[in-house]
Amino acid sequence: MFRNSFQAGFLSILYSIGAKPLHIWDKEVQNGHIKRCTDEDIQSSVLEIMGTNVSTNFITAPVDRKDILAIRLPFLVMIIKNMKKYFSFEVQVLDDKNIKRRFRASNYQSATRVKPFICTMPMRLDEGWNQIQFNLSDFTRRAYGTNYVETLRVQVHANCRIRRIYFSDRLYSEEELPPEYKLFLPIQVRTYSKPLIELKSHSY
Repeated sequence: MFRNSFQAGFLSILYSIGAKPLHIWDKEVQNGHIKRCTDEDIQSSVLEIMGTNVSTNFITAPVDRKDILAIRLPFLVMIIKNMKKYFSFEVQVLDDKNIKRRFRASNYQSATRVKPFICTMPMRLDEGWNQIQFNLSDFTRRAYGTNYVETLRVQVHANCRIRRIYFSDRLYSEEELPPEYKLFLPIQVRTYSKPLIELKSHSY
């Protein structure tokens, strides 16, 4: 999808204020909703995904299941609001062994588990808005001993509010971010590195 696009700096795949924030995303809703609403904390439009079952309420990109994002930038950054309910997201990547690997983070799991094609890990969100920084290159290397090539698919499940989801070539400080990438509100930065250290003690 983005294979022929110039990839440097930032590449946004969801922005809640855009005219069509879900134009590259498919939606799955059962006993829940996916809608745009105004968040009282930031007084701005956000995308809300809510549902009684995390697994049956989600957005996934690209729309076509046969298509891939083909994003080579190694950092996935998500600006997410903690709704104090179960929440998870999943990223599918391709490594240099030409194997598809999935990483799934959730706030209802207590241990990191590495299996041949999927790595599941716990995630702790602070109250309010959080910035999740996901180092895909580091995760792939630590979990599988291989090198990250590109991201194929991103899936975000209930329950959360989303401001923006983007990829970047490195981690940027708040001062370095372009104005449209800032929340203009104190947010908790959650960098996913610590849980990975535990991967060494799990059987593959």
